[in-house]
Formats: sequence, C-alpha cells, structure tokens
Amino acid sequence: MFNDSDCQRILEQAMSTTADFAEVFQEVTESKSVSLLNGQVIRAATGFDSGTGIRLLAGTNSVYVYSSDNDIEVLLKLAKEAAAAIKGQDKGRIEALKELCSTSKATIEIDPMSVPKKDMVDFLRKSSDFALSYDPLITQVAGGIATSVRTAKVINTRGVNVEDTTRRIRLSVEAIATKDNEKQSGRVAPGTMRGYEFINEYPLIEKTQECCDTAIRMVNAGYAPSAKMPVILGNGFGGVIFHEACGHALEATAVGIKNSYFTDMLGQQIASSIVSARDNAIIDGEWGSYATDDEGNTSSDLLLIENGILKNYMIDELGARRMNSKPTGCSRRQNYSYAPTSRMSNTYICNGESEVKDIIANTEYGLYCTQMGGGSVDTSTGDFNFAVNEAFMVRNGKIAEPVRGATLIGKGQEILKNIDMVGNDLKLSAGMCGSMSGNVPVTVGQPTIRVSSILVGGREG
Repeated sequence: MFNDSDCQRILEQAMSTTADFAEVFQEVTESKSVSLLNGQVIRAATGFDSGTGIRLLAGTNSVYVYSSDNDIEVLLKLAKEAAAAIKGQDKGRIEALKELCSTSKATIEIDPMSVPKKDMVDFLRKSSDFALSYDPLITQVAGGIATSVRTAKVINTRGVNVEDTTRRIRLSVEAIATKDNEKQSGRVAPGTMRGYEFINEYPLIEKTQECCDTAIRMVNAGYAPSAKMPVILGNGFGGVIFHEACGHALEATAVGIKNSYFTDMLGQQIASSIVSARDNAIIDGEWGSYATDDEGNTSSDLLLIENGILKNYMIDELGARRMNSKPTGCSRRQNYSYAPTSRMSNTYICNGESEVKDIIANTEYGLYCTQMGGGSVDTSTGDFNFAVNEAFMVRNGKIAEPVRGATLIGKGQEILKNIDMVGNDLKLSAGMCGSMSGNVPVTVGQPTIRVSSILVGGREG
C-alpha cells in the first residue's frame, strides 16, 4: 500500500482542475483454489493481484482510471489525465486526512491460505469417491474449494482513510445423473467469511448424498405442466428471485437514473403487508458481509421493505448525488479495475409467522420449488424468468410427484404483492452477483414463501 503522502499527491493532481471529489482505491488480493472432476484434479491455482483505481467526480459527471502498475509516477500521470477529462464547474477542496482506520469482518481460526492444496484435494476426493459409488446413474462429480484474502484501502478528498481486509472461502459440490441421454444435477455451494475450520466442520458426505439424490430424482421425473398456479418457493436460494427481480431495482445504479420500476416510491406499498426485507452487510461470518464498503463507508443493516412499505434504497456516492440523498454503505466493486457502484450484500426476505407444513397444507394445487437455478430480469420493467432445478407438484395440500423443466415467468413488482404466506424458516445461501462494477460475493435468502399465482413454463410428458 502507498503511504499517505503519496496518496495525497495523487489526490492533489486529480483535483487540479474542476473535480469536486477525488478518491484513491488501492487493493491487494491473494487467492488459492483447487477443482476436481470425477476425483481428478483439473485445476490448482494460486493468484496475486494488486492495483490502484482513481475516481474523480464533478456533480454527476465521473471519470475513472486504474492501473496494475503501482509506480507513483504512473499514477500521478493517470490522475493528471483524469483531471483533464473531468467536466465540472468549480474546483473542490481537499480536507485533512484522518488517521488510518483498519477494519475486518472475517472470523478466522485456520488461515485457508496456509492450508496445502493437497489437503483440499484429499477432502474433495471423499465426495467424488462417495458419489461415484452411490448409484450407477451418477456419472459425473465436480468439486472445488476457493479462498481469498483481499486488503483494500480508500483515501478521498473528504479525509477518509480506511483499510479493510476480507477473507472468504467457498466450497462447491455437484453431482450429475444421466439417463437416456438426459442429464440432471444436484449442487451445493456454501461460502463464508470464516477460516478453513469451515471446511473441516462441513458435513461433506451428507451434502454429497443430497446432491446425488436430487440429480437422480430429477432425471427420473416427469415434466412440469404449463399454467398459472400458486407457487411455493423454498427457503435459502429461493431468495434469488427477490435478489434479481426486486433487489437490483432498489439499487441507486437503476433508481438514480430512473431506470427502475421502484423509482420515487419511498413510503409507498410495493409488496404484500406480510413482507419485510433487508440488505444486511454486518452479519458475522456471512459470505456477502463486509466491514467497510469500497468507498470507505461503514457497512450497514438496511431495512428495504417493512410490512410491504418501501423504506430505503441502496445508495453509493454517485447515486446519492443523482438522488439528492446520502450513501448507505452499499458501494462495492470486483476489484480496482472497476469504479464502485451500489450493490447488494446479504439480501433477504425476513421471517414470517407461517409454518412450512401449513403453507403446503393450505395449497390445494401448485408447484413447490425446492431448488432454483439461473435466470434474467429487466430492472426497468420487472420482467423475469428463472429456471427451477428441483420441484414437486402439490396436490390436496400434500407434496406429490417430482417434476423437472419448470420455469417461473413474471414481474418482480407483481410477485411481491402476490406473496400470501411467509414461513418462519429463514435460510441464507451464498452466490455471486454480476453488475456494472463486476462480480461480487453476495448472499440471497428467504424463508419458505407462497406466491398466489405465477406463470409456470413447462410441458406435459
């Protein structure tokens, strides 16, 4: 990391014309990963990356430059070029730099970076060996462990001087079943901000068996019907629909340029009165948590929706300028090569009062989605479609036959209002989210919920 005096020189160069704000973001990341396919190592890597980003703002105009060359003269030249490119009215001032504040959100007992790759490989092979001998239908097993430690420093013209360290580790196991040229999979991919003790404590064989059972069940299942019907979304990764179809529409990235269907709706009812939701970056050890965001702001536990009423947006510095508001500690970026913007962290629908068994018992006919897949959403309209990886029909209040090939189609704002039962079994699941500031670790989540009507795409057969 540069010393404060070098950062000060960069800020002075950046502010030499008409910028009213400047920021220096320095980053160093170390990583290690292993990947196996059917017990054979297909990748084992160790990585190191470092670089610096410089951002200038003049009102809502922005210029961002970066370099992996951390030579001070190179960065002074970049800052000068950025200053020449910014279009503003008046030159801003540089406030006195505060004393360095160091933060961390990780709770570590065993540093994953110190664990030999061989130990990781041996651990993953236990999963492969079990799955490949579990059932003849299981034809492929993939596994991986990836870990990283990232230190980022933010210095800006408001005197912010913060250094934050985050450590993350993630495990993945996927089993694939094959029957008559049809393939189906079962997958788990937990992630955390703990140390390697997370891997040592993980019930690997139990979870591998669950993956195998899901893949076998789905490859033997019939197809889902196509119709509008009540849909029960299971807890955990079922929250990906809220994340994609609603969460992104609450980010200043979309709201600030009026490209969200939730623009100018603070204080209005946007969801069923039994729905509350949060974006909480301060949960200890959670995959999407962080102590300080990538603009140097303290992370937050942000109430997004309370009893159906929209309470807050997720706002970064540039979004705050566009919205005449304040940042909420939600600014993130993949690394120094991206300018930061508003992003989610651990985003979830809060617990309700219903028991899962009552949600099922109160559904005469519908679809019960226990595992969700990928999908897409248009934040300007709310239109979405999501694949369902595992589902069951519900008949006469009971879980019936498994079905495959289902897709959920709808609008995010309509789904929120059509939630008529919310369970009390909140669960969070790790994922990665891509947006204009790159890919960042996030957690999605929800209790089991029921939506009174969703269009299910499928086919009889």
